[in-house]
Amino acid sequence: MKILAFAASTSRQSINYQLTRAAADILIAQLPGTKIEFLDLNDYEMPIYSIDREKEGGIPDLAHQFFAKIGAADGLIVSYAEHNGLYAAAFKNVFDWASRIDMRVFQDKPKLAMAASVGKNGGANVLKTAIGSAPFFGADIKASFSLARFNETFDPVTRIPRDPDTRAEFESAVSMFARSIKA
Repeated sequence: MKILAFAASTSRQSINYQLTRAAADILIAQLPGTKIEFLDLNDYEMPIYSIDREKEGGIPDLAHQFFAKIGAADGLIVSYAEHNGLYAAAFKNVFDWASRIDMRVFQDKPKLAMAASVGKNGGANVLKTAIGSAPFFGADIKASFSLARFNETFDPVTRIPRDPDTRAEFESAVSMFARSIKA
């Protein structure tokens, strides 16, 4: 089983990357032998998408590489950074380029969709957008999780939420995803 995981962020200290790592730890414990590949969006930096750029130079190789990584995976773990209520610009750009290859960017892969933020809403707006648009872009959302006040609620040493109820909710979301890819 091969899972592709990434934070939809380019921050070197991304809290969303930390959340994907935590989900991967739980998934590997539940499904031993699962291989997790972590992508860094910084490796997919491309010019800002525009139809003019596409007509002039085609779709960049990096967009094809990103799309191929998704295609080679059995499932996806994605944690979305929320910038002013929406996707981070870097993710949106990679996504826009990949959607020119095929609108179903996520290629009908089972997906665990998450978001973390330092604010009180836990990335709820971006997660709602990601889940709401999932069917249009070929994402088969099997579970979701949002973590608010990340710096207060997430233990960086144990890589789990500090609050027992939040930890149970997180583990439940990962377990739902695990059951869907195991089936």
